[in-house]
Formats: sequence, structure tokens, C-alpha cells
Amino acid sequence: MRTVARRRVPIAALLLAAPLFVFAGPQPPGAAGVIEGRVHLAGPSTAPVRRPGVADLVAPRAQALPDVNRAVVYLASAPTGAFDAPAPGRARMDQRNETFVPHVLAIAAGTVVDFPNSDAFYHNVFSLSKPRRFDLGRYPAGKSASVRFDRPGIVRVFCEIHSHMNAFILVFAHPFFAVTDAEGDYRIDEVPPGAYDVVAWSEGTTTAPHPVTVSAGGRAELDFTVR
Repeated sequence: MRTVARRRVPIAALLLAAPLFVFAGPQPPGAAGVIEGRVHLAGPSTAPVRRPGVADLVAPRAQALPDVNRAVVYLASAPTGAFDAPAPGRARMDQRNETFVPHVLAIAAGTVVDFPNSDAFYHNVFSLSKPRRFDLGRYPAGKSASVRFDRPGIVRVFCEIHSHMNAFILVFAHPFFAVTDAEGDYRIDEVPPGAYDVVAWSEGTTTAPHPVTVSAGGRAELDFTVR
């Protein structure tokens, strides 16, 4: 296994970085391969502290801790035509116990994301990120609102009512990306044979692109360590 240390990059720079958008040239024909490995988060991850509300004077609310120990691994360059005909997609980011679930969502451009309110009180989901600015307004328990994400980039999501709530939506111009599981493992399937740069992202920072070669029907293994 090869381990790559993460280089911290400001979120503003990452929004404009090429890795989310670049396409490589034509790749040789052959059976698709796989890129897989593990992202190890060595540094501590902490969730924002929830502000107590008036209702807490009677009975404190339960709050789920956001799963911040997730990373997204993706190809900085993808084969030409890899996203010529994207299938319509739909994803979900719930609001539950004053937490966005999931904390990190990775989607392909064109995907519609639903934001249901599973709490017993109002939420107001919004974003000021350049790839997709929106404000869904206040809506009560049991209601949902949706946003279509057409432009690749990184979108920070917040709640106007609960300042401690935040999440990330990464929008890609190709389908070659994966979110790590609870153990930090990832797997990118159906990768055409060829040479690529692979990037790992976590909580607003990213690694430098790292080269990898995928053979026809083969498996390339690449680990990342966040220090």
C-alpha cells in the first residue's frame, strides 16, 4: 500500500480547484477496473457545540453527533465522455436531532437533493456557496424541500435557525467518486483502464492529486493518511 499525507488547502481555494472538473483524454478500451483503499483520519474531529434553547429548560433535546469522520475520494481527471449522459439522480440530506444526516454527501451534477425535516420544530436550510446558492425558508416537522445541483463544486449547507448545524455537499462532473464508510474504506468501481490522479477530501481540506494506473479488469490500491 502507498500512503499519502494530506496537504491542507483553504475551502475557498478548493471551490475553484480543477480536480472537480478536469477530464482526461481518450482511454484505451478494455474491462473496467477498481480503485480502492482506506483514508485514515489521524487528527481529532469535533462537532460544533449546540446552543441550548428555551425548551431545554424543561427537557433537554436529544442531539445526534454529526459523522464528521468521513472522506470523499475521487478522480481529479476522468475519461472524456464519462458524464455525457448522466442518469437523473436523487439524494437525501435529512434534518434529525438538529443534525444534517449525512454530514457529507457526494453527488453527480444534475442530482436533486431532498431536505426533509424530521425534527419536531422548524428548520431553515440555506447555502451561500457559489456552486449553488439557495434558501429554503422555514418549514415545519414532516415537510421537505428540494434543490437541484447542476454545477460541480463544494456546497456548504447550514440552518438559519440552528447555527451549529452544518454539512457538505460535493458535486462532481463525473461518476468516479466514493464516500468512505465508518471504517474509512472506499471503493471506486467501473473505472476505465488508464492513468489518473486521485484526490482525498475531508472536512474542507484536500490532498494533492496522486497518480494511479488502472489496468483492464484490475484493482489499484491507494491509502491516504490525514495527519
